[in-house]
Amino acid sequence: MASLGELERSVMDQLWSTAEAATANELRDRLAQSVVQSKDLAVTTVLTVLSRLEKKGLVERERGTRPHRYRAISTREDHTARLMHEALGTAPDREAVLARFIGSVSEAEAATLRKLLARG
Repeated sequence: MASLGELERSVMDQLWSTAEAATANELRDRLAQSVVQSKDLAVTTVLTVLSRLEKKGLVERERGTRPHRYRAISTREDHTARLMHEALGTAPDREAVLARFIGSVSEAEAATLRKLLARG
């Protein structure tokens, strides 16, 4: 799974923040209001980012209307879990990676992990 660039993350943040599909123009306007992005962002740039995100399997385009509307295919949590699983999968010693990860979490996060493991 490819990592996301800054603008891709910003677009995904916008899509993850609502269940509604959005046009490239709507996304550009939302991004222009955010602190991270410039007000000079071109809609063609947003369309390029959306095209890349579609190829990465993160967004889907509703082709039945013009302009096209875009929505996230999965949640932010699903995406993050896939990234974590992929990172773990690249390690030759998964147990060592898990031990280091668990050793770095807060006590509250450790309690959450224990609770989730007990349910599983």
